[in-house]
Amino acid sequence: MTAEKKKSKKIKKKLLHKYRLVILNEDTFEERLSFRLNRLNVFVLMSLTSIFLVLGTIFLIAFTPLREYIPGYSSTALKEKAVELNYKTDSLQRLMAINEKYFESIRKVLHGEVSPQEFNRDSTIEDAKLDASVINLKPSKEDSLLRLKVEKEDKYNLFETATSTINFVLFPPISGSISQEYNFDEKHYAIDVIAPENTPIKATADGTVIFAEWTAETGYVMIIEHGNGLISVYKHNSSLNKTQGELVKSGEVIATIGDTGELSSGPHLHFELWKDGYPINPTNFIDFN
Repeated sequence: MTAEKKKSKKIKKKLLHKYRLVILNEDTFEERLSFRLNRLNVFVLMSLTSIFLVLGTIFLIAFTPLREYIPGYSSTALKEKAVELNYKTDSLQRLMAINEKYFESIRKVLHGEVSPQEFNRDSTIEDAKLDASVINLKPSKEDSLLRLKVEKEDKYNLFETATSTINFVLFPPISGSISQEYNFDEKHYAIDVIAPENTPIKATADGTVIFAEWTAETGYVMIIEHGNGLISVYKHNSSLNKTQGELVKSGEVIATIGDTGELSSGPHLHFELWKDGYPINPTNFIDFN
């Protein structure tokens, strides 16, 4: 028998050699439990136990929230929060860009940085000028047939569709004599209306107050956005009755006549009208007398 066979037989004998594990009562030496083992069984049992512990640990780390307590693993809640904050940051960046453009237009209104622009004096809403003499308003044959067909279809219709019309009337903020007219060439984009101090100033139309603060040059200033690109500006007031963000109605008192600001030379209202970022002459739309 070769040495290698003797060695393998010896190892096999050691692995299969049987042992007895006995658990005794220390006081009475009574046998409580016993196991018959060999080295091979112990090795297999320990291997299976180790494999089970490794697989169980991997399962707990991969599929349960316990992995969040292990250093190096990120929290699911933190990931969701990070994604949510990322979306919010993107939305805030867009909103900031829009607000910057909006504030830039307001800054131009306050500082008068504009270029010439023509407006239709008959309407502050529609800018397009149409010559009715060159437009053929006579209905065609096809149009008449279509109208007749629609009338028959809607004859017994219980639901009528009403077409909404825009009724946009500008209310005079104050009555008085005009001390300085609108002059675009001299960059005086307003009219100055003289009135006794503390005379109430009224909103020229429904809108939202977008600026109501003190400025060194023009004193108490209020700017109201009326929609359709129309903005009204009231300067040199002695006090303001509305704050930024408040809604106002046409004819509602918003301020009082004053003489505030470095550029003021007496109690008066410096009133401006702006359409789509360009100044327009208020006397074309409002009678101040």
